[in-house]
Amino acid sequence: MASTRQEIIEELRHLLETEDVAAIKDQVDHLKTQFYSVAAEEVTETDAEAGAELPETGKDEEQFKALLAEYKARKAEVAAAQAKEQAENLKKKQAILDEMKQLVDAATADGVMPNIQRMKELQAEWKATGAVAADKLQEIRKAYQQLQEQFYDLVKINIELRDLDFKKNLELKTLLCEAAEKLQQNENIVEASRMLQQLHDEWAEIGPVARELREELWERFKAASTIINKKHQAYFDELHRKEQENLEKKQAIIDRMKEIMEPIVNGVPMSVKEWEEATAKVQELQAEWRKIGFAPKKQNQSIYDAFRAECDRFYQTKKEFFRELREQRKIREQRHKEYLERQAAREQAREERRKQRIERITAGGGNLRKLRDKLVQEIKTAENNILFFTAKSKGANKIVDDMRKKIEELKARLAEIEQQMDAENNG
Repeated sequence: MASTRQEIIEELRHLLETEDVAAIKDQVDHLKTQFYSVAAEEVTETDAEAGAELPETGKDEEQFKALLAEYKARKAEVAAAQAKEQAENLKKKQAILDEMKQLVDAATADGVMPNIQRMKELQAEWKATGAVAADKLQEIRKAYQQLQEQFYDLVKINIELRDLDFKKNLELKTLLCEAAEKLQQNENIVEASRMLQQLHDEWAEIGPVARELREELWERFKAASTIINKKHQAYFDELHRKEQENLEKKQAIIDRMKEIMEPIVNGVPMSVKEWEEATAKVQELQAEWRKIGFAPKKQNQSIYDAFRAECDRFYQTKKEFFRELREQRKIREQRHKEYLERQAAREQAREERRKQRIERITAGGGNLRKLRDKLVQEIKTAENNILFFTAKSKGANKIVDDMRKKIEELKARLAEIEQQMDAENNG
């Protein structure tokens, strides 16, 4: 069995190339349902990561639809040709019936032998003529059977010939009864029903049997047919029951999908972990969906579309959530970068101011010793102030931090002046 869309496309193409389009309707319907079911399965295989794009049928669907269009066109051509052929066959069989009626109306003792021979020829022509439209089949078949029976009932001469025909027809219809009874052993009830219909077609084409055996033989054939028909009906009743059960299971899965979506739709904030947990639940529901068989044909596509819509809505919402999450992360990173750049700029400006102060001191020829003593005194004062604020004040952390920064700057300036004094002494 094909497992991918491309394999389904190739299988459909192979059917169109090798099979009679009039005989592949069930296979085409199955491939069509399978094609869109495979698409649902592929959704779950590509959406595990946050923000994953949902798969689309794309070119595969275009190819598939093109093949379906080719199938429909060819089927329409076959149907048109078949309808034309059936119309011609109807004309031929109606002409045969008209002549048979003339034979029945003109049956006499003197002309019976030629009439019997001609009747056989007409019967052969009837069998050689193809099928007619279904809506005309019952009417024309009934007329054919009645004329055959009237002919043999009205002809009172040449009993031996009539009895020979009756005997031959009895043998053929008895074989059909046996074949119908044997079909009861066929476990494939769909095949058995199709073969039974073929037996009924053959029965209708065979002439009558002796009047005293007609009812008994038909009741035997009808009884065997009834058993097959009941089995066939029971099979489809069970199939429909199972399909209805599958429909209910699939609807329950859709309801559970809606329960997962309810807080999301209502705007309840969700964390990344909660999204991961919700995704796991959705994937479990998708796996459960794939294990369920077909729903009734009329609802199968609509229930699938409803499920696909819920899946699309979930993954699209999830994609938007993670997209916004990435955007927020980018904003935070940009703000942090800008903060670091501002800090670096402040530090650079502070360093520049320090250098300028030293240059001014050196250029002005100030007394380095006095400047050093002044800085030492400022440092002691600042340290005493820190002790004061630490011991006496509340909520003064900002002031203390600023004073500590100032002390560090004073100490740095002191160290530079001492280095300059050492350099002058050593010079």
